[in-house]
Amino acid sequence: MDTTKKIAFLGLGHMGAPMARHLLAQGHVLTVWNRTPDKAEPLVAAGATVAATPAGAVRDADLVVTMLADPAALRAVSDGILSDPSALRPGVHWIDTSTVGPEAVGALAKRLPEGVTLTDAPVMGSVDRAATGTLWVLAGGDPLPGPVSELLTTLGEVTVCGPAGSGAALKLVLINAVVGGVGLVAEALRLGQALGLPEELVRAELARGPLAGAVARTYADASHFPVALAAKDVALATGHAPLPILEAVRASLTARPELADRDLSRIRV
Repeated sequence: MDTTKKIAFLGLGHMGAPMARHLLAQGHVLTVWNRTPDKAEPLVAAGATVAATPAGAVRDADLVVTMLADPAALRAVSDGILSDPSALRPGVHWIDTSTVGPEAVGALAKRLPEGVTLTDAPVMGSVDRAATGTLWVLAGGDPLPGPVSELLTTLGEVTVCGPAGSGAALKLVLINAVVGGVGLVAEALRLGQALGLPEELVRAELARGPLAGAVARTYADASHFPVALAAKDVALATGHAPLPILEAVRASLTARPELADRDLSRIRV
């Protein structure tokens, strides 16, 4: 990718920080912003420039990347940018990698000034894949602008899903399959415990069947997908269709607030 293009990266949480660090390692010029400023310090030490506000971060950017927690966070950041008419100039490409659903993507697209494009490109994969540029990127927008395609390829393997919003939509489908699968494995483990079976026996036999991938994610130790964000993703999905199994999974995710900041795998305990 052309490393002379300036990138603004907003959102340096568990996923955003390793993604931004990977772009820096590839030689890109980054200006970063985060609601909690101290999270930007390691990236500044690695060569990034920090901005005090979202509008300041994007002012000279060719590409804007957002990786934010939920629709409310995306709305707040976009408000901060769009409240300054001089922040975004024509020709800027905004890439949202957050998991916010197609409605939030569509609402943002309608607010952007003329000449600014928006690509929805949520990602599958956790912090380990973010750090190595091996994410699975689900891109909405066909065709993708050249600079956008190049940047997304730097982050991982890109699947072009169709028109704008389709990447955000497919992310809801895939991530809910993951969350639902982990929830089902967690319940199977509890049932095995109630029946007096050793956990390792139940785990091994579940891993031999169609739930193998869900079992692996249930015991993943190199991932960080907070339970609170998993519950948010399920809530985004259940607003689109009657999904009683996922409604039950969401209830189980929110029933133990002490796990909100822990990885999804902890629901098995």
